[in-house]
Formats: sequence, structure tokens, C-alpha cells
Amino acid sequence: MRVKINNSKEVLQSILVTTLLLISFYSNAQLKGGHILGGMGLQSGTQAPENTLSVYIPGYIYTASSMRNADGDKIGNPDFSMFITGAGASYVSDFKILGANYGATILLAFATNTIQGNFVDTKSDFAFTDMFIQPLQLGWHNKRADFIFSYSLYLPTGKYELGASNNSGLGMFMNEFSAGTTLFFNDKKTFHFSALAAYEINGKKKDTDIKTGDILSIEGGLGKTFYCMNAEKTAPKGILNAGLIYYLQYKISEDKIPLGSLVIEPDKDRVAGLGAEVNYFHIGSRTNAGLRWIAEVNAINRFQGNTFFITLAHVFSTKKK
Repeated sequence: MRVKINNSKEVLQSILVTTLLLISFYSNAQLKGGHILGGMGLQSGTQAPENTLSVYIPGYIYTASSMRNADGDKIGNPDFSMFITGAGASYVSDFKILGANYGATILLAFATNTIQGNFVDTKSDFAFTDMFIQPLQLGWHNKRADFIFSYSLYLPTGKYELGASNNSGLGMFMNEFSAGTTLFFNDKKTFHFSALAAYEINGKKKDTDIKTGDILSIEGGLGKTFYCMNAEKTAPKGILNAGLIYYLQYKISEDKIPLGSLVIEPDKDRVAGLGAEVNYFHIGSRTNAGLRWIAEVNAINRFQGNTFFITLAHVFSTKKK
């Protein structure tokens, strides 16, 4: 199709209208970070026991039920869901650094409908997504509190092309620093509250000057641990952990989206979520199964929906006999 413009005045008006529309469009746009909310819950500030290797399969489902504006009002009813699964491993050694046990984690994941931002119509097929690596994790264990610190990075291994609707990755390197604690309210450590804060620093997207703002995520929960005894009541056969969980996420710095000679900095977004978690560790088979559900509330400039996180894991002992 060829469009003819009669004079320079019409050209100028057309450019001005287009620019204003794009500015209005991008002013409410928010770019997605790599941190997966709901990945941590009860005892989020506690490292796994030393001399263990956990091999796990996660299942993450996010369903968007509404789109919220800067006032938190509903402005749309999106109908899509995002799904992530894969295979991961987490290792905790008896090697000490500053009195803490050293650990590391890796996750190779696949995703469908990877959310790039709240203005992108994403309909991607099941494909390899960005890789998660945590080369440094330190864990301290005290009588009434555990502490954890870690450094993680997300590698842009998933497909990404600016403007594409079938991207499986975010197209950027992401660095993340996190620290947290689990507080125990009794000597048996069966009643606990946890909080883990993660700060994500994002690089520019592939072949662009687009940059996602830094993101702060906080996750944890209030729970109770139960020991399931064997038939003879002589020893536990399993450990059940259940309670309420939460998450919070805030965009700390503005996204930067170049538009010609302009740089659009959309209003920052935030969201909160509250839900429940239950997980069970069978001592004899050394397997663990967990389920988390979180309903989002108070979303600003982003989607609001529900998060489901399922984890299946087997724990190997690496202690030398």
C-alpha cells in the first residue's frame, strides 16, 4: 500500500500524532525481569543441609486475570498463561566460607508464552528459555535463626528478537544479589517465619539500547513443620511443612526505551501476592514434593493473576562414608 502525503504540514502532523501515540503507549509499558516470583516460600532464608545434592523438576504456571493501570484500576481482561519447567540441581557442601556452608545451583528451563512485558502479545511455543545459574550461595545456621546470601545470574540463552511475538527469552544478561533469614520461634524449629530479598540488575536487550529497570523481589512465609511418625511411633517417616506465603515485587528504577532521539521512562510497577504452601519430604526415599499457590493483589502498571509452583525433587547424600 502506498500512502501519499500532500504537503510538509501533513507530514509534520502525521509524525507528531504517531510520536504522541507511541509515547502514550510506552508510558504505561513495563518490561519483565528474570526473577520468577513464587520460586521461594516457606523457610526461604534457610539453606539445604550440608553434603546434599538435590535434583529437581520445577513446574511454574502464571495465569493473568486482569491488567492494572497506575491507579490499580482494571483496564483489561487478558486471557493467557505462562508455563515453565525444566531440570535443575542444587548442591550444598561442608566447605566453609566466613563460617557459612558453600552451595551452588543451576536450572535449565523451557517455557511457553514467555512474558516480555505488559504491552507484548506473547504466544511463544514450548522452547528453551534463559538459563539460571547461582555460582555462590552461603548459608549460616544458628539456634533460632538461619541466614542466606547468594549471587545469581540469568544467561540470555532463549530466543529473542526485538518485536517478535514468539520469543522464549528476555534477550539480556541479569545479575541478582539476594539475602534472607528464617526465624524460629521455638527450640525444635517447627514454627518459623522467613523473608528473602533479591535485587536484580538488568543489562540492555540484545541488539538494542532498551534496558529493563532494576527490580526488588521479597518472598517468604509463616509456617509450621510437622513430623509424621511411623506405625511404631519410634521415628519420623516424613516431614510436612505448611503455612501462608507471600511475595512482593517493585521496579526500583525506570525502564529505558529509546524512541528516536527520545528515551521513554515508563512509570514503575509493583505487585503483591498472598497464598499457601504445603510440601512433604519422605525420609526413606529421600524425595520431596511441594505446591505453592499465590493470588496477586495491589498490582500497579502490570498484570495481576495467580501463580502456581510445583516442585518434585530427590535428595542425594554426598557425605563421605
